[in-house]
Amino acid sequence: MPTPIRRQYLELKQRFPETILFFRLGDFYETFDDDAKLVASELQITLTSKPMGKDIRVPLAGVPYHSIDGHVAKLVGRGYRVAICEQMADPAEVKGLVPRDIVRVVTAGTVTAESSLDAHAPNYLAAMVSRRDGTALALADITTGEVRLATGDEALDELLRSAPAELLVEDGEAPAGVTVALCRRPQVSDFQAANEVTRQFGEHARAGLVPGEAEAAALAHILIYLRETYPAALGSLQRVRQVAGGQVLTVDPRTLRNLDVLGSDGRASLFSVLNLAKTPMGARLLRTWLTHPLREAPALEARLDAVGWAVSHPIEREQCQAVLRSMPDAGRLAGRVGSRAAAPRDLHGLRTALRATLDLGAILARQDLPAMLADARQRLAGAAEPLLALDAALDDDPPSSFDEGGVIKPGFLGEIDTLRAMTRDARGFLLGLERLERERSGIKTLKVGHNRVFGYYIEISASNAGLVPAHYQRRQTLVGAERYVTEELKEYESRLVGARDRLVELEKQAFAQLVETLAAGLAGLQAVAEALAFIDLALGLGEAAALRNYVRPAFNDGSRLSLVGARHPVVEAALGAGRFVPNDCLLDDGCQVVILTGPNMSGKSTYLRQVALIALMAQAGSFVPAAEADLPLFDRIFTRVGAQDDLAAGQSTFMVEMVETAQILHRATPQSLVILDEVGRGTSTFDGMAIARAVVEFLHNRREIAARTLFATHYHELTSLEGVLPRVRNAHVSVREEGSDVVFEHRIVPGPSDRSYGIHVARLAGLPSAVVSRAQHLLDELEASRDGVRPVPADTAPRLQPSLFGGPSAVEREVGALDVEGMTPLEAIQRLYELRALARRGNQP
Repeated sequence: MPTPIRRQYLELKQRFPETILFFRLGDFYETFDDDAKLVASELQITLTSKPMGKDIRVPLAGVPYHSIDGHVAKLVGRGYRVAICEQMADPAEVKGLVPRDIVRVVTAGTVTAESSLDAHAPNYLAAMVSRRDGTALALADITTGEVRLATGDEALDELLRSAPAELLVEDGEAPAGVTVALCRRPQVSDFQAANEVTRQFGEHARAGLVPGEAEAAALAHILIYLRETYPAALGSLQRVRQVAGGQVLTVDPRTLRNLDVLGSDGRASLFSVLNLAKTPMGARLLRTWLTHPLREAPALEARLDAVGWAVSHPIEREQCQAVLRSMPDAGRLAGRVGSRAAAPRDLHGLRTALRATLDLGAILARQDLPAMLADARQRLAGAAEPLLALDAALDDDPPSSFDEGGVIKPGFLGEIDTLRAMTRDARGFLLGLERLERERSGIKTLKVGHNRVFGYYIEISASNAGLVPAHYQRRQTLVGAERYVTEELKEYESRLVGARDRLVELEKQAFAQLVETLAAGLAGLQAVAEALAFIDLALGLGEAAALRNYVRPAFNDGSRLSLVGARHPVVEAALGAGRFVPNDCLLDDGCQVVILTGPNMSGKSTYLRQVALIALMAQAGSFVPAAEADLPLFDRIFTRVGAQDDLAAGQSTFMVEMVETAQILHRATPQSLVILDEVGRGTSTFDGMAIARAVVEFLHNRREIAARTLFATHYHELTSLEGVLPRVRNAHVSVREEGSDVVFEHRIVPGPSDRSYGIHVARLAGLPSAVVSRAQHLLDELEASRDGVRPVPADTAPRLQPSLFGGPSAVEREVGALDVEGMTPLEAIQRLYELRALARRGNQP
């Protein structure tokens, strides 16, 4: 027969069968059965067992309550879902079974522990659904309260570039190309979706912000999921924003990866180069700007005005950044307020951020600011009201917990002050009692102490046992000493414990009321955090522009891209100032496609990427690495670079290349920028050359595509297209030959390249000299054959390897005709001399 606790556990576990359940028992969170085995293995902790009824012993693994966050973070990071079961009453006040319930379920999209989060990236929970009116995506970051909606074709693009931590989908297949953690959910009805949205955001949201069935259903899935897993998080979700597809330059995850926009595994990236923001809020906004560049010129000009002010006001910029540098993450702290999960130190951090916000506002108030900075400065004033509430109620340096009091500021509540004085005087009372008892008993070594198990006591050594007063009551025996209590000490302990309990209770109540006061103004706190993020990012981009000599880009209404002295921002940052060779680029109505040839390692791929990165930086709102930059507003940037297999999908390198190229050809428009690097190299030479040429012709000849294109290739035959297609131009990377060596100048100049210099690169890479020599010999043969000239080896060069062309050589024919079995050793040696002589004559019989 299971024990009551066992039955309680099984009932809770039945509600979340696919989730690891941490069950609170006193000072530990325990796991049982298969959960215990899994947790012990994953966390490398001891697996033991516990009796849970007659003849019932179950596996057990537990962790202390104070370390639960770190253990949960590890499990969630490895893809598990974790349910937290708490004791819903004080065990000391309950007779019988302590009531328990699951207070939250931690998943990849609902995790809030700092150890599980990237301070520089949002942590999205997403839901994607399809209805009669189309497809919709909802995204929510419960750590900040951000909610976004996207519909139609933009929904999948937004899903891929936002990289949510967890995706909710209705029964059926997940979207193609999505690799995040999936959670399948039952379909919600239109009626249920409408009710959920109205319940959370009000009638106006259902009618205005979330008009479509698909949008309402996607948002409802997130709300329902949070209500099941972490209901308190709903308090942080205040408003919904639409992602307007026509206003955003689409950059898919492949392009972000190919261009090293965000980076991974510690690699240098555009984000790392531009991220001079001083707060996590500014860094997260930079990530958003880089993944969601704009297509609207007025909004871009407003961003660039703000960055330009930061460039031209270095002293004021540094003053503002000095304030921002030590500012806590107000955005995520506001999110904790909204979910009612804020601890005393969280509010202390929020107060520090709000004070710094007013200091920042005072500095900016003295400046003549462009529009977006001026608007952000005005929103900073919203910090004043919550700061007053915090200053009035929160202690100047609150502890991390309520155990000993000190959270609420003295003078805020009279009863708290009285109880705090009583507990503060406990030390003085104990010293006085110790002194008095020594005088009464005559025992000079008598001590008064306290521990958590036995409470307050009087300790007397065994050598003084004969002097113990009769009214002392023995409480504990030690080696060499005895511990006693008196009625006076027990009475004081009772009063003191009661006072401490009451103090903790009152401080918790006052703190909860303070959190509710702040939560009532959560929209204002979130607006302050957004303003701080914008100011921080504008100043950071201004610092980057000034530090690295970037210029403000200009935008035109046509399709002309003109870059003078352009540089690759990431490579330049790695090399250091002045070491990168700048290059120009022109794409216009007379030059739609540039075919770029040149040696390996000469900088072709760098050139292609830098043009794409400059276009992305400009439409994100950043200054760019160039002497001059005049660009159109692109709708998409496509890249097909590098080589990789997709083994999980059963696709070879060449198949991946062709799939990516096909997607580009199907989706590109005349407003797109296309970067193609070595298309066709994954198959045979003639197949690859044919495909590469067909791709260029398709991009050039189809009016509905006609995208601005940079095409790097080693197929020199493609350079002939300049004379066939009117908007194709050739360019190559300049190389200077110095004897047998070559020097890559990294300059892009007009016209085709005549050689690839691959063997020189092989020599630079350290291939054995024999391999390099043989490769040069074979190359000479190939080139001679192509020109119709039979290669004639030098008289002294032994022909130890077969010709690449024609039939067997004379030596080979002679060897093939030998009767090896019928020859004597002497005859074999003689014949070998003859064959050597034949080889030295150049195989001429």
